[in-house]
Amino acid sequence: MSVAKLLALDKVAKLFNIIKQNGGIRASLYKLYKQEELKDGVLVGEDKFGNKYYENPRYFYSRNRWVEYSEKVHLNYDASQVPAEWYGWLHYKTDLPPHQDPSRPHYKWMAEFTENLSGTTGQYTPYSTTRAKIEPWVPKPKTGA
Repeated sequence: MSVAKLLALDKVAKLFNIIKQNGGIRASLYKLYKQEELKDGVLVGEDKFGNKYYENPRYFYSRNRWVEYSEKVHLNYDASQVPAEWYGWLHYKTDLPPHQDPSRPHYKWMAEFTENLSGTTGQYTPYSTTRAKIEPWVPKPKTGA
């Protein structure tokens, strides 16, 4: 066993490599604040919303593919902001990213991807024209005596 391994200098070298790949100390601290972890990996692709997808086979299976959400959403990111084709790649339904998969169907009747807006001001609210079955009691105004 080498002295560098005994003193854990290989771990320190990995840390400096991760900091370097994430853009330096300031950018690494920002990414750590935003995502709560720092990883190094290969950029596999980017979707049209600005989300970036990475892979590093050195990590455990199911932790070696991840998404870094667009800067436009800052801390308001949500898993529903990942399009279906990238969702399939992230969850190992396919090993090919969407831009490299020739068998991926593209039909003109397919709806464009939209994120789930439940719980926001843009959520769907149904409108009904039927009268309510229960009507609230409204007291009669007082008449002068």
